[in-house]
Amino acid sequence: MKNNIINILKKELREMFRDKKSIAMMLIIPFMIPLLVIGMSALFEYQTTGVEGTYNRIGFAYETTKTEEEIIKELGIFGVRDTEEQLKIKFEANLIDAYITKKDNKYIINGDDSENTTVASKIIETYFQTYKEYLQTNYLENNNLNAENLINIITLEKNIEKSENFFGNYITVYAFLFIIMAITISATYPATDATAGEKERGTLETLLTFPIKSKDIIIGKYLSVTISSIITGMLSLILMIIALLIAQNSFQIYEEIDLMLPLISLIFAIIVIIAYSFLISGLCIAVASKSSTFKSAQSALTPLTFISFFPSMIVFMINIKTNLVLSIIPFLNFTMLFTDITNGNVEWINIAAMLISTFIIIGIILRTIIKQYKSEKVLFS
Repeated sequence: MKNNIINILKKELREMFRDKKSIAMMLIIPFMIPLLVIGMSALFEYQTTGVEGTYNRIGFAYETTKTEEEIIKELGIFGVRDTEEQLKIKFEANLIDAYITKKDNKYIINGDDSENTTVASKIIETYFQTYKEYLQTNYLENNNLNAENLINIITLEKNIEKSENFFGNYITVYAFLFIIMAITISATYPATDATAGEKERGTLETLLTFPIKSKDIIIGKYLSVTISSIITGMLSLILMIIALLIAQNSFQIYEEIDLMLPLISLIFAIIVIIAYSFLISGLCIAVASKSSTFKSAQSALTPLTFISFFPSMIVFMINIKTNLVLSIIPFLNFTMLFTDITNGNVEWINIAAMLISTFIIIGIILRTIIKQYKSEKVLFS
């Protein structure tokens, strides 16, 4: 039995690596991930630097001078004057993007590290740079002093509460979602070729005449598709890490944050890639086995690509929290748990639930496929 499975596996792998389309699916698709990461990072940075006027609602918790009012007007700032307590309430209600408090000659920018405050801070820094230059010039004219004495006439600090970085989290999880989709796409072609393709070519009947059990045949085919998927997934992960490092060093939106995944996230990502490869390979073979032609199998497998990507993307975008029930739902669980672990929220019971449910589903799929291969109606329809 073991030798039969190995022989079938060798046969399928040999055919797979001789087929240019299989190689293309396996190796070329992962190279789309760096383009995705760098392209979306460029888009995020453009949006951040290109729409500063929409984040100009600045609160002032002190009485501004006539000169400051002129600068505020010149820079197009929508100034809100109120007490520090009231400005904090308005900020939390998203009525202003940031607010400034003053203690002697120290001005403090208050907010969080959301996109609103990030952009608003740049406007405030421009405002204070302009005001500082005015004070320096005025001081020189009135006192005839050296400019070095003006360096510390005012100081500026940021009081930014540390929270999750929107852009960093989004691009990391989105790239991981694309890895899942890449694995799905790479599994469809070899699964189709190994099942419906062999039916259409008439080679499946010849294979079934050999003294090999249907179980051995299907396990050999299943493992070959799984290996192809794992190769795609691992290559995609490596390219994702490289792309994140390039993006971090190339775009200002990632300043002061580390896009590099922590070790536990990398380990979990590898576990998910392997588990998902086993899962999706079985699903692809199960669906393709019911088709009699290569073309019909490809059509039947198309919905799997959308099922593997869009539900998880929607759940991530609306920020649904992971729980024990969601941890056992295929496709959703992988992305949700990856997001939690990347953010440092490790719930081992949810991870265990994901692994157990995945292996149970894989067992059911294999049992179904083996039953299909014992049915002449399915094989020779």
